[in-house]
Amino acid sequence: MAKKEIINKVFNSVWFVILIGGLLLGKTFLFYHNTIAINEPIEIETVVGTVCFIIVIVCFISILPNRTRIITSIILDFLISLLLFGDQVYYVFSNSVISVAQITNLQYGEEIAGTLPMVMQVKQILYFLDMMVLIGLGIGKVIKWEKKEKATKRQMIGKVITGIAGIVILAIVGINYIEKGKLKSYNKDLQIREATIFGYHIADFTNSFTIKQQTKYKNQDSMMQDYYELKEKYDTKYGQEMYPIQGMLEDKSVIIVQLESVQEFVVNKEINGKQITPNLNQFLSENIEFTNMHMQSYSTTADSEHSTITSIYPMENGMSFSKYYTNTYDDLFKIFNKRNYHISYMHGNYPYFWNRGNVYGRFHLNELVLKEQFEDLSENINGDLSDELLYRQAVQKWKTYDSPFLSYIVAASSHTPYTLEGLQDKSKVSIDVGKYKDTYFGNYLEAMNYADYAFGVLIQELKEAELYDDTAILVFGDHNGLNRYNEELIDFLTYTSPNMTDIDLKLNYTRVACGFKIPEMKSIQIEKPVNKLDIKPTLAYLCNLEDTFSLGTNFFANKDFVCLNNERIITSRYYYDEEWYDRKTGEMLNWAELDKATQKLLEEYYQDMKMELDISNSVTIHNLLK
Repeated sequence: MAKKEIINKVFNSVWFVILIGGLLLGKTFLFYHNTIAINEPIEIETVVGTVCFIIVIVCFISILPNRTRIITSIILDFLISLLLFGDQVYYVFSNSVISVAQITNLQYGEEIAGTLPMVMQVKQILYFLDMMVLIGLGIGKVIKWEKKEKATKRQMIGKVITGIAGIVILAIVGINYIEKGKLKSYNKDLQIREATIFGYHIADFTNSFTIKQQTKYKNQDSMMQDYYELKEKYDTKYGQEMYPIQGMLEDKSVIIVQLESVQEFVVNKEINGKQITPNLNQFLSENIEFTNMHMQSYSTTADSEHSTITSIYPMENGMSFSKYYTNTYDDLFKIFNKRNYHISYMHGNYPYFWNRGNVYGRFHLNELVLKEQFEDLSENINGDLSDELLYRQAVQKWKTYDSPFLSYIVAASSHTPYTLEGLQDKSKVSIDVGKYKDTYFGNYLEAMNYADYAFGVLIQELKEAELYDDTAILVFGDHNGLNRYNEELIDFLTYTSPNMTDIDLKLNYTRVACGFKIPEMKSIQIEKPVNKLDIKPTLAYLCNLEDTFSLGTNFFANKDFVCLNNERIITSRYYYDEEWYDRKTGEMLNWAELDKATQKLLEEYYQDMKMELDISNSVTIHNLLK
């Protein structure tokens, strides 16, 4: 029989469905290999569940009539391949997989498109290689539909048995895996390991309709009772102050500067003999430097703002601003408003971007300054007002404010894709990235260098306006700028630290630059972990303001751990990501070999993390602070 006839016969038989099933199985394991199994083996539970889901798909398609069977196979192959591809691309960007909740973020397609150079990989073509082959065979008329004769009694019995087998496997195994994927953990990697990627997505879809029923707290009373217990525990255990500076900023002006994508690893680093961030380095050396400031989620600029302003965790990427923007919080602006501060927020983009017009329109602001409110729009970088123009005009506005004032300003020039498109004077990038030139990493370093140049302009403008000396300035990066395993990044990091572990890379991914200028306070370096949730209680502590609801704690208290919204825990010594690790060695801890005191300590960290996330998500989903 000719090769062409064999291919066509397979195409028109049940073997085509089995072949598609095998390819989907291979693609699924390709997805696992490039995501949850990058550094850990795929567990047998995940393997068994995945195989069972594929068998169920094959069984159900096999009982269909010939043409319907072929069309359904091709459509399912394409849709599942597209889903796995999308999951992997999104995972490269945010170390998380796509959720139904992300559909609303499609409105920010331009920003999403800007990240594609970072997340696209040649090997991702494997998800669609069979589609290309199939199209080629169709164009070459190697395969074509064949009209099938009516099924025999034997074939009908076979289809019935196959269908029953599919139903039984789904009932016994599939439903169990779907149940495991339901919202019992905030860690999506764990959900995928326990439920498979298919069980996760099915459960995620159902979770989107039942999310209110799955929160721990349904009313304010029960939530507040546990909140007060948690805060009392923290006050008792972590209440001791590292420095007795309560009220040191009372009635002083405060400027919060949020820098786009500025990770901590660029601080005090050189490339080809030049500092990447000389102005930020000087600011940190003269003031308070936090070397372990961590972002709250693998996420967006909006989530950083949400964490800073409300001192609670963000939901799915950007959801706190896009879906839950009508919520009421005991927010940063509200507590400063009670003391008659002049309050403003500034950002060089339009009101619709990340829904900021609506979000900040509900806060207690004296002035909301978005792109349309600035006079000089002559330089835009990647669509946003350049940092330099943003800062220069901000200082002019601050000069007119009555003291004291609180102003939150968000820079954006160092945003992905880091091309600095629109920058009129290229000499403002003062570093030579050498071998990294025209790579994504090289562009990132140049963008950080420009962001630092503009930050230097801000400091100089404040000094010339005589606003610098007596004003508190808090500056921090909003979130990561690079994928955790970017090859050039690892090359750059290991040049100076050749013994970096995977845990070091994970911590580098979440750690952002952070410094705090408090007038009349000496230069200090603080190494304990802190996060964005700590900003509101810290400013309340320093300015003698009443803070009635914050999940963070004062920077200067002795709390020694922080959490991310996906169940990661970072302590001074340990790191939790499904299992506990020693930060110094990067090795996973053997629980049985730990002494009872250490086991108790780690268990307390975990329970406190769960309590914080349960409270935070309940507050957001049910608007419990209204």
